[in-house]
Amino acid sequence: MQIQRLHVGKRLSETAVHNGTVYLAGQIAEDTTQDIGGQTREVLGHVDRLLAEVGSDRSRILSAQIYIASMADFPGMNAVWDEWVVPGHTPPRATVEARLANPACLVEVVIVAAQA
Repeated sequence: MQIQRLHVGKRLSETAVHNGTVYLAGQIAEDTTQDIGGQTREVLGHVDRLLAEVGSDRSRILSAQIYIASMADFPGMNAVWDEWVVPGHTPPRATVEARLANPACLVEVVIVAAQA
């Protein structure tokens, strides 16, 4: 079976699609001057854009892994997530505190979704 990769770089691809399943690389904010709410909104915007490129959307998310730099930001991240996620289509999710590669990043989100 063929594997489709999009936005291929030297180190990673932003998206891989195999057998109708979409795998996104960890998405981070480009504007790291934002607070947790702003960074989470930006990251989820990246997720929306990447899913749309392969004919999917947030209602088709199969699983989400969320990494946050500090659990103190958990309520702020959840507030944005709760506005964004599709009611009735909330995916299985894990949220963990982790030291992210860029200390200015407050949140990173990894998504697996189904194509439409």
